[in-house]
Amino acid sequence: MSHPLRTLLQGAGLLLLGFASLVRAEPQHALTLYGEPPKYPANFSHFEFVNPDAPKGGTLRLADYGGFNSLNPFISKGNVERRIGLIYDSLTFHSLDEPFTEYGLLAEKIERASDNSYVRFYLRPEARFHDGQPVTAEDVKFTFETLIQHGDPMYRNYYADVAEVMVEDPLKVRFDFKHTENRELPLILGQLQILPKHWWEGRDFTRTSLEPPLGSGPYRVAKLESGRSIRYERVKDWWAKDLPVARGQYNFDAIVIDYYRDMSVALEGFKGGQFDVNLEYSAKDWATGYESEALRDGRIIKEAIPNHNPVGMQGFVFNLRRPVFQDRRVREALGLLFDFEWSNKQLFFGAYKRTSSFFENSEMAAHQLPDADELKILEPLREQLPPEVFTEVYRPPVTRGDGIIRDQQRRAYQLLQEAGYRIENDRMVGPDGQPLSFEFMLHQTNLERILLPYKRNLSELGIDMQIRRVDTSQFINRMRNRDFDMTSAIWGQSNSPGNEQREFWHSSSADNPGSRNLIGLRDPAIDKLVEGLIRADSRKSLVAHARALDRALQWGFYVIPNYYVDTWRVAYWNKFGRPAKTPLYDYGLMTWWLKSDRPLRRDEEAAAKEDAR
Repeated sequence: MSHPLRTLLQGAGLLLLGFASLVRAEPQHALTLYGEPPKYPANFSHFEFVNPDAPKGGTLRLADYGGFNSLNPFISKGNVERRIGLIYDSLTFHSLDEPFTEYGLLAEKIERASDNSYVRFYLRPEARFHDGQPVTAEDVKFTFETLIQHGDPMYRNYYADVAEVMVEDPLKVRFDFKHTENRELPLILGQLQILPKHWWEGRDFTRTSLEPPLGSGPYRVAKLESGRSIRYERVKDWWAKDLPVARGQYNFDAIVIDYYRDMSVALEGFKGGQFDVNLEYSAKDWATGYESEALRDGRIIKEAIPNHNPVGMQGFVFNLRRPVFQDRRVREALGLLFDFEWSNKQLFFGAYKRTSSFFENSEMAAHQLPDADELKILEPLREQLPPEVFTEVYRPPVTRGDGIIRDQQRRAYQLLQEAGYRIENDRMVGPDGQPLSFEFMLHQTNLERILLPYKRNLSELGIDMQIRRVDTSQFINRMRNRDFDMTSAIWGQSNSPGNEQREFWHSSSADNPGSRNLIGLRDPAIDKLVEGLIRADSRKSLVAHARALDRALQWGFYVIPNYYVDTWRVAYWNKFGRPAKTPLYDYGLMTWWLKSDRPLRRDEEAAAKEDAR
């Protein structure tokens, strides 16, 4: 007969082992948000949106705006060169034709606990940094802890639900979670760009630097001129070049980026052949700015490529840290005086649609009254939310487009009176006797033509808006220090919003320098809606939570919504080959290749195709 205590302990051990087997899952080649099958099976050879046999070679010349003074993208200092990510590999690769699926890159396999209490990454033994040193689990742990301790404060919010990271052996690392409700966390941990511990030890991670960092990715920094240009060169013996996630991508031997101080000058540089591809953001320039002999004969190609991503919110941002903007009625009144219809007609050649949602261009946009699922989320917060959240669909004001906005001005004046404002000596004066006056900070010259008509509409009600243009470095520093009244900003959204929403709207990010909580939101109801979205356990629940959050943000009048376009407007010189299929969620520049040393006219291209037959 066995000892009773021993029997009890043995039984408990069997129970724990049985529980562990239930929690543990089989390692997979890919992760999806809700456990649905990924598009590509474990034995896939390449993505559908690439040409796996694309030739390698040549130089891709690009342009950027404003300059750079740092190659460290992980801290909240400096103006970072925006393509420095080309030198890094992440644990997983984000598929460009699925809403949110991650395939193994540095990690050969990924194991997510059945109850979502941890994620384990199995690193590829062949993975190497550019100096030949292997990528190990210690590098993963070092990266995570360095970002949390010394990186941009956003990382502490983004990874707030991670309890611990453990090195289990040289090629195996596990992240344990504080709770099991953050389904996105395993996927976003897979997006970690891994830093070499041996290179960073002895260097100050918190300082900006133009020393080319050591990476493990498809490109390395070959040459740079501070603030003016940078040259990346392809790592020809890149350890991952034959992996399914990499085949057909990164085809250029070199990528050179020149920086311009003025976007109009950059456009002239493009037409003069100074660089090869231009992603256009100006409706006016898209409509008229490319007119040239090269466009007429086919050497320059303009193409609007459908963009299936949510476009998020672009708008004029109120800084709620300023007393003048703390009354919701004042914010609504100022929003009424922006005449989108006139601007679209007179300035944008009718190219834009009006943004009305923080999840615009997606099923997550709250463009209808709340349904039963949303009401379950919203009802417990009814006393803390604007009443319109439950009864009305938010729509920005619509004008006739002729520049006359008397109806909007009357309503704005009524709201301001309700807020205690009055007209004195042709100036709008508040309850404290101070004029309603604020500064709009910007760094793009082309935004001024949009602001000047808005300034005129404000002045007709005695409201003074000063336009202050600053250089890029000053703009970045003032934004990080929250030293602005109003500015223009964009909050991009993915098809699977999650942890980044804390950075956008949550009270915990309001005081973090460099966070995306530019508004200064500290609203307990919005905090709860953000947390609910992060913990959504199905696509249906995610959509309901996103719409509920959208309504709270819409009816708070925290921004003056601007406009959007649901295409990528791409102009390029006709010397590139492109895959037959463009990915749904990107225009796929890194899948292009050089097919000719010089741009081809239409007749030359037709002749070349005929010869190829």
